[in-house]
Amino acid sequence: MSGEEEENAAELKIGDEFLKAKCLMNCEVSLILEHKYEQLQQTSDDPMNQVSQVFEKSLQYVKRFSRYKNPDAVRQVREILARYQLAEFELCVLGNLCPETVEEAIAMVPSIKTRGRAQDDDAIEKMLTDLSLIKKFE
Repeated sequence: MSGEEEENAAELKIGDEFLKAKCLMNCEVSLILEHKYEQLQQTSDDPMNQVSQVFEKSLQYVKRFSRYKNPDAVRQVREILARYQLAEFELCVLGNLCPETVEEAIAMVPSIKTRGRAQDDDAIEKMLTDLSLIKKFE
């Protein structure tokens, strides 16, 4: 990104490094940290010795704010959102915040309407319906 160009998430001007980065939803981070926590418990006589306070707080945070708990549901959410050619940033914002209406989705991620591959309202509605079905049957 050039020095003159200002970053703007609404237009997906978030810097080349961030655009190329793999983003994770809270529910994905939760699964990873849970797995690591279980590994630490199995390899140590006193698991609390192995877990830092930062690790513990991070795990509590992502568990609290994860919208999806089931590993299969987490995978399905990423698959559904990936179908819509969203940037990683957009995918994670929608996966974390779970908007219920098209208007909410556009308010949270304006770039889904402003980029060259802008989604129409029907496509966004279908995406939100698919996500709500996963949540309902989780």
